[in-house]
Amino acid sequence: MFSGISPNLNLELLRSEDFFLIDSSRSVRPHEFETMRKFMIDIINTLDIGLNATRVGVVQYSSQVELSNIVKAINQIIPLAQGTMTGLAIRYMMNEAFTAEAGDRPKVPNVAVIVTDGRPQDRVAEVAAEAREKGIEIYAVGVARADMTSLRAMASPPFEDHVFLVESFDLIHQFGIQFQDKLCGVDLCLESDHGCEHICESTPGSYHCLCLPGYTVNDDGKTCRGNFEHGRKIINAEAPFLNKVTNNIKMNKLL
Repeated sequence: MFSGISPNLNLELLRSEDFFLIDSSRSVRPHEFETMRKFMIDIINTLDIGLNATRVGVVQYSSQVELSNIVKAINQIIPLAQGTMTGLAIRYMMNEAFTAEAGDRPKVPNVAVIVTDGRPQDRVAEVAAEAREKGIEIYAVGVARADMTSLRAMASPPFEDHVFLVESFDLIHQFGIQFQDKLCGVDLCLESDHGCEHICESTPGSYHCLCLPGYTVNDDGKTCRGNFEHGRKIINAEAPFLNKVTNNIKMNKLL
């Protein structure tokens, strides 16, 4: 069985510019903000982060906006505790984060994850539409008191893949485990030249080559050879049935 990342894989598929837009308005209680902080760190720890891989930033917003960078900075974030200006945060992300001056790479997907517990206090729908038109893929994650209509106004279609409502902050960690696949769930069997002779089985960040029943994977991990002993057992097991069918055919001909 072969396991690994295909050398022919287009590396663009494994790279993205990811930004978390985190609501730190006054409606988010201190312990709730801590669960959001852990949610971000847990997801970031599963990503392949580097100059030529996935790059991550964090924008926290309230009535003002601040840009942070990676785990150390996430741990140092102090909640702003003002209004919920989500539209302002999205515009800041477009104008300051996803720009060539800020290091945004051409032909690399731009992904925004908005986590909020309330209703935006500004005109978020128009700004979010502008962001989507610029090619930014938006995931909207609402927690507890979040407004579903506002989440749908922000998110990219289809909504079933981009809009999530988590019942409470206590459940956001469990949700984060499931959400990780959304950010890094590339199906390498579909997106790469895997070279498997029979079956390609995709796994997170990798794949395996498998063979059909009666065959064994060769040392190259991709091609298959016939397992003749296995085939002989199958033939021997079916022989009485085949003889019975043959005899019935002969009898029918005599009749």
